[in-house]
Amino acid sequence: FEGRFKRILISVKDGIKTGEPLAKELARYPHVFPNVYVQLVRAGEATGKLDVILLRLTGYLERTEETRKRVKKAMAYPIGMISFSLLVVASLLVFLVPRLKGLFEKMGKEMPGPTQLLIAMSDFVVNNYVLMAVVGVGAALFLAYWRSTPTGKYRIDAFFLRMPITSYFSRTKAIVQFSKTLGMLLESGVNLSEALDIVCNIVDNKVLTQKLNEARDKIIKEGKIAKYLKETGIFPNIASYMISTGEQSGKLAEMLLTVGDDYDTELTEITDGLTSKIGPIMTMVLGVVIGFVVLSIFLPIMSMGDLAGM
Repeated sequence: FEGRFKRILISVKDGIKTGEPLAKELARYPHVFPNVYVQLVRAGEATGKLDVILLRLTGYLERTEETRKRVKKAMAYPIGMISFSLLVVASLLVFLVPRLKGLFEKMGKEMPGPTQLLIAMSDFVVNNYVLMAVVGVGAALFLAYWRSTPTGKYRIDAFFLRMPITSYFSRTKAIVQFSKTLGMLLESGVNLSEALDIVCNIVDNKVLTQKLNEARDKIIKEGKIAKYLKETGIFPNIASYMISTGEQSGKLAEMLLTVGDDYDTELTEITDGLTSKIGPIMTMVLGVVIGFVVLSIFLPIMSMGDLAGM
């Protein structure tokens, strides 16, 4: 370990040597060790099962990181293709089309519709590239700032929940995060009220977080977790049934972990399936775009060839 993290570990070690609990030392660095991590360590220290809990937490963090890397890798290919294609199209519009424009106009005949559209696009880009760059950068900065505000984050998350694919991923990811974390906390000896306070705020989507917080208040008052989780609209019927079964049989923590694992597996399979389909779809779409540009350039040239032949 190097840098800041090494200094943090040394500080934690020194604190433990003075007799401070490990959880208390970790809590001093919330940006490095999240609240769920600290609470699990505290529960492990209280129950004498710290080694078991740390091993379970390590596995949980490894699977979470693996899922994050898988999604990132899946998105790298289409993003790379889009970026490369945009660069090629922009180069054609800025450098090639303006040079051919004069040649096309000397033909003395009306150009095909695709070529007229391509020239209009080229003129717009060449004449307004500074404005486009400023607007693009400004929009990106504004969106980043707006997303950092509570209102902006909530609105963006609400938009994602209205889209079919992103809605599925947001809800399923919330089920996995909630079920696995709550299951680990309960299994480690953390009481339900404190565990709910932790897990309801680790879900990424703020709209779903609000719904879970509303359910948390009802659960704490009446102690019926499956009923109020179902009312959130996040958990499907099968997940609610499994949680209810665990609640009635006294194996709630075990069933929550099972639900989290099942939906984590489903999420992985869907992600891998989409990854295999995104490549061909992106290739087809980008092929159509680049084909339109090439066709628009060569239609007048082919027309000139026909005139020369006549």
